[in-house]
Amino acid sequence: MFKNKVIISCAITGAMHTPTMSDALPITPQEIADQSIAAAEAGAAIIHLHARVPETGEPTGSPDVYARFLPVIKQRTDAVINLTTGGSPAMSVQDRLAGALRFKPEMCSLNMGSMNFAIYPAANRITQWKHGWEEPYVRNSDDFIFRNTFRDIAYILEAMSDNGTKFEHECYDVGHLYNLAHFVDRGLVKPPFFVQMIFGILGGIGAELDNLMFMKQTADRLFGKGTFQWSVLAAGRHQMPFITQAALLGGNVRVGLEDSLFLERGRMAASNAEQVIKIKRILAEMSLEPATPAEARQMLGLKGGNNVEF
Repeated sequence: MFKNKVIISCAITGAMHTPTMSDALPITPQEIADQSIAAAEAGAAIIHLHARVPETGEPTGSPDVYARFLPVIKQRTDAVINLTTGGSPAMSVQDRLAGALRFKPEMCSLNMGSMNFAIYPAANRITQWKHGWEEPYVRNSDDFIFRNTFRDIAYILEAMSDNGTKFEHECYDVGHLYNLAHFVDRGLVKPPFFVQMIFGILGGIGAELDNLMFMKQTADRLFGKGTFQWSVLAAGRHQMPFITQAALLGGNVRVGLEDSLFLERGRMAASNAEQVIKIKRILAEMSLEPATPAEARQMLGLKGGNNVEF
């Protein structure tokens, strides 16, 4: 029914890149809303969102900040809104989940295992920082443990179970697929579910084609074909080449300034929408079409945009 359709997700701001790294990175609620709307208009069916302190750009889980942009995006687009439950490695699980519990979105992201999560080499490329929090945050990421224990994951799944929210299950390594299979076996995750395979993060599996093939084969073996949709994101310079490979293999794709600040080698992206437009053009060259938000909802079994609390 959805042959040749590809779900494009766009991760608008994230929590690891800092304001100094790119002037295009949206920080304020207005910037996040504007870039989300533009990305949806460009062809993204899913908008993946974090919140930031408007004055400094620090990651925050505050529902009050989310409340300043979620209704605006919903009013101006039909896109599926996907809230993080990852937040940042510096947040507690309760802080990470606060926005999702209040707003009951159609989708949330959910990291499927604890891991080292680091961007500290980037600090050596910057001499002047816009805000005092940025340099220690980036440099100290060599000591970050992104906590997602089995208890944490179960807590998030169970806390959201009555809301009809489904998850973007973020798998940064092969073991995370097995963790997801464990929760499928426990009945806390039910088909159809959405597996986001993530490559190229320092601390996770590398962006090598053999790894992509192995992750996909492992998912097929663990879950069975037809029970899940799969998507790929790749960090930094790997973004466009790697997700193109994923699309060729029948996968969905994720772009956005959370994952890469660049459009191509040596050229920074001017916006999230610019990355959406680029991958849409690449897909067209392969006779593939972006799924509409309505098609993405059908493919993922979502509850619909009218059944959220914003």
